[in-house]
Amino acid sequence: MRKLLTLLLLGSAIGISHAGQSAEMDITLSDAISMARCNSVDAAAALDELRQAYWEWRAFRADQLPEVSLEATLPAYANQYSYYLNDAGSYSFVHTNTLQMSASLSVKQNIRLTGATLALKTSVDWLRQFGDNASNRFLSIPIALTLNQPLFAVNTMKWDSRIEPIRFTEAKASFLSATEDVAVTAVGYFFTLVLSRENLAIASQNLQNAERLYEVAVEKRRMGSISQNDLLQMELNVLDARSTLTDARSTLRADMFRLRAFLALPDSVELVPVVPTTVPNAEITYTDALNFAMANNSFFQTIRRSQLEADYEVAKAKGNLRQVSVFAQVGYTGADNNIADAYSRLRGNQVVEVGVSLPLLDWGKRRGQVRAAESSRRATESRIQRESMDFRHDLFILVERFCNQREQLHIAARADEIARQRYNSYVESYLVGNVSVLDLNDSQQRKDEARRQYYTELYSFWNYWYQLRSLTLYDFEHRGDINADFDRLFKQ
Repeated sequence: MRKLLTLLLLGSAIGISHAGQSAEMDITLSDAISMARCNSVDAAAALDELRQAYWEWRAFRADQLPEVSLEATLPAYANQYSYYLNDAGSYSFVHTNTLQMSASLSVKQNIRLTGATLALKTSVDWLRQFGDNASNRFLSIPIALTLNQPLFAVNTMKWDSRIEPIRFTEAKASFLSATEDVAVTAVGYFFTLVLSRENLAIASQNLQNAERLYEVAVEKRRMGSISQNDLLQMELNVLDARSTLTDARSTLRADMFRLRAFLALPDSVELVPVVPTTVPNAEITYTDALNFAMANNSFFQTIRRSQLEADYEVAKAKGNLRQVSVFAQVGYTGADNNIADAYSRLRGNQVVEVGVSLPLLDWGKRRGQVRAAESSRRATESRIQRESMDFRHDLFILVERFCNQREQLHIAARADEIARQRYNSYVESYLVGNVSVLDLNDSQQRKDEARRQYYTELYSFWNYWYQLRSLTLYDFEHRGDINADFDRLFKQ
């Protein structure tokens, strides 16, 4: 899509850019939204956050699988003096001149059910002693099975298995909402440009009308049918119209620059927004919107994750009240001057260790940590309840406004039509002297305000539409959940 949009843009600008002029480009609302989703900085930031969440998820999944590692020292040479404690209880220094190499291969697996770590290891060490008593020594551990099991402590792997899938689902939903938020921003920039162009057209037309009416006023004043004040008022209207036209041109350039920058388009392109003439015909109820939001929106995934994380902190604080761990290792080992005998003359190698850490006097620190975690969990529950109420309230207001907006748009369109007809009638009446300058100015202001109000109501409709899509992640026009090809996005 990005390449297609770029080719279309370049094709529309061919031939004009060589002349040093701006290339006009008609752009619809759907075009602006598509470009924003492909090219905008906001879309790129949302995609980067999604990819970060994806690799964090991959790291979590990898942590559940066996880990194979190789460790080696190749080599370690030492030619030095070191001290040792002899049988008489005194220290002395001895000279060592050795070359040592070692290698080990291990397979480690985390056990989610109990939180233990199980490892299978094999290793070999070689020591070469130089000097008068030169010799080789080999130490082999053909196989060693090790279990490290904490007791009473919190099972972090079990909690991660509950939290991380929700976190990844939350990240995908946040990405989808972010793409709809990009659409909301594009709608705002698009209709700002629409209104700027309309203001420029209104200002240009008003200047033409003011100059024509001023010429008529000059003739009427020459004939004595109007006063000098009316003539001056008409001249003042011309000056005001020229000033308004200058401001409208400046505002249009600024708004066009903002939309171009958001869509990552070159400065040589002059965007001509095509105002949508139709709006989606969809009936939305609060109940349906809430159900879709609860099923799809990242907010409710965040709630679930926050509750689990609060429970995890309480469990971790309780687990720190006492620490008991069991370490057990079974296997074989052998040592000899040659490597073959080091593997053939094996002996048992068993280690069992139970470690206990019980605080006898900590002045209530660990109990306080438990109480703090429990208080934090209650605060989290209260915050979640408040945020849920705010979410439902905001969604209800948004649905109500959207449902009313179609009627507001219809009223604004009719008011715009009436105001234009009324202004044209006042212009004709003024030319024959049936209305005053003040009435004519009032009808012009109402015409301009009605036109702007129509575009404002049209913007509000599309703004509410994409806000609802962002909150519910549901396409009410085509009646289906909003989704994305995540596999393709992760591979980019």
